[in-house]
Amino acid sequence: MTAPAIELLHVTKRFGGFTAVGGLDFAHMPGRILGFLGPNGAGKTTTLRMLLGLMRPDAGELRILGQSPGRARHRIGYLPEERGLYKRMRTNAQIAYLAMLKGLPRRDAYQRAKELLGYFDLSDFARVRIEGLSKGMAQKVAFIATLAHNPDVLILDEPFSGLDPINQQVFENVIRGLAREGKTILFSTHTMAQAERLCDQLVILSRGRKVFDGTLDQARGLLPRRARIGADADLGFLGGVAGVLRVAPPGPGQPQWEIQLERGADGGALLGACFEQGIALNHFDLAEASLQDVFVSLAGEEAQAPA
Repeated sequence: MTAPAIELLHVTKRFGGFTAVGGLDFAHMPGRILGFLGPNGAGKTTTLRMLLGLMRPDAGELRILGQSPGRARHRIGYLPEERGLYKRMRTNAQIAYLAMLKGLPRRDAYQRAKELLGYFDLSDFARVRIEGLSKGMAQKVAFIATLAHNPDVLILDEPFSGLDPINQQVFENVIRGLAREGKTILFSTHTMAQAERLCDQLVILSRGRKVFDGTLDQARGLLPRRARIGADADLGFLGGVAGVLRVAPPGPGQPQWEIQLERGADGGALLGACFEQGIALNHFDLAEASLQDVFVSLAGEEAQAPA
């Protein structure tokens, strides 16, 4: 049986009387992508620092590839939210330097930098100082430096911040490719759409505690399905249709009627009821709850804080 690549067992971290992380448990298997989600102050950064061996838990245990974070350090690639590149260093030297800190020999480090710069279409900027790069290019360089020593586990903190849509897609494709190669990826993000597209597993924190651990489908299953219907008529009668939980009329920013349905309820019953009443519809869509809906529901008011 395959052992988890990342495992947290009853992990707690306190700062004085404040519990930043309380009794956190989860396991993440090799070759998979985990979205680590939570509002500001939920305990994500503290957890990442413990996974990197920068902090010790007050209770519980963390394992990376079956080892303590300190022993596994050279097998981890970390992309911090604050990128921390040396502005006066040349691009290839920056990548090679960080790879050498992870144990790669100098010659191999520079060769790896050359290969990755070529892959990311940055070969022409190899000798340019970091301060001469655009924000997006510098973000690519930071990502390349995370990959340069060929780590088995990647911990990415807001990896898509500052990227245009094209480069976001490039990063997503690279992350998927790394997972197919057997690399284990954990990334923290405030962007629910990217978590929906990428993640095999989701862990959501709120106030330092885990409030969800599972797949996207399991997350969506926590909330009712939603139908939106547009019509020049009062659709309040749909509250009497079997499987309907709630009917909300149009309001600011929401031009259609919104109907919440029980899990597995048939949206066709709504269409049938409107047809029987002779009501012409100008809009109809039926969807599962979004990850954003689930996130706000689980994390409460915290989830509505600015990112």
